[in-house]
Formats: sequence, C-alpha cells, structure tokens
Amino acid sequence: MAAGIEYYGTGRRKTSTARVFLRPGTGGIVINRKPIEEAFRTEALRTQIKQPLAVTETADKFDVLATIAGGGIAGQAGALRLGIARALVEYNVELRQRLHRAAACRHAHHHERSASSKSLRKTWVTSRAGAITICGP
Repeated sequence: MAAGIEYYGTGRRKTSTARVFLRPGTGGIVINRKPIEEAFRTEALRTQIKQPLAVTETADKFDVLATIAGGGIAGQAGALRLGIARALVEYNVELRQRLHRAAACRHAHHHERSASSKSLRKTWVTSRAGAITICGP
C-alpha cells in the first residue's frame, strides 16, 4: 500500500463519539495518544474493540488511531468498535456483510437510543406497617 493512505470511520454509542483512522501498519491501537492497554484496562473491553478486526482477519494489516470523547468506558468501547467497523467498510465494501453478521456494524437507519426512564416514572412505592410494596408495570 502507498504511504499516506488512511481510512476513516465515525462511531457513536450512547453519548460517546469516536473518530477512527485506519492506516497500513502492524496492528497497533492508539486511543487519545495512549496505547489500548492504558485507555481500556479490562480485557473484555479490549476484546470488544478488536472484534471487527478479528472478524475480518485484518488485525495485523492496520494501525488504529482514534480519538474518543464523551460518555463512560463501555460507551466509548462501543463507539470505537463501530468506528473501526465503518472504517473497514470504507477500506473494502465486501466486508460489510461479514461485519453485519458479527453484529459489529449496524444498519445506517437504526438509531441506538439511550435508556428511557419512562418505566421508572410509572412505578410508585407504597409503605404500610413496615412492608414496602412496589407497584407498576
């Protein structure tokens, strides 16, 4: 591959946003100028992030450079995973079906919403003679 080639993908999950750049390389992952081991301490989150690269068997072909903002670590990991998947689709459109089957890439029209507290507002708590009863759906 020629020098200067990079593939871009944006991932969003909950309130997190990840901007992902894939560059030809050896498989290094840098997030906000930190190695992945510093940015995400748990192995489960690191596995989730690397899933699109593992499914498409491109883990050793690209270096991943990403910037993440907003949300917590689980939302950031999900946003990064989606950003990597979208960048891989930009690299090769034929990978979309494999990523979609592995649930790493959503359909463009599916919006992932945050959890609603509507059901929490419907419930009410009563207290009578020391016994607490939760009423609701």
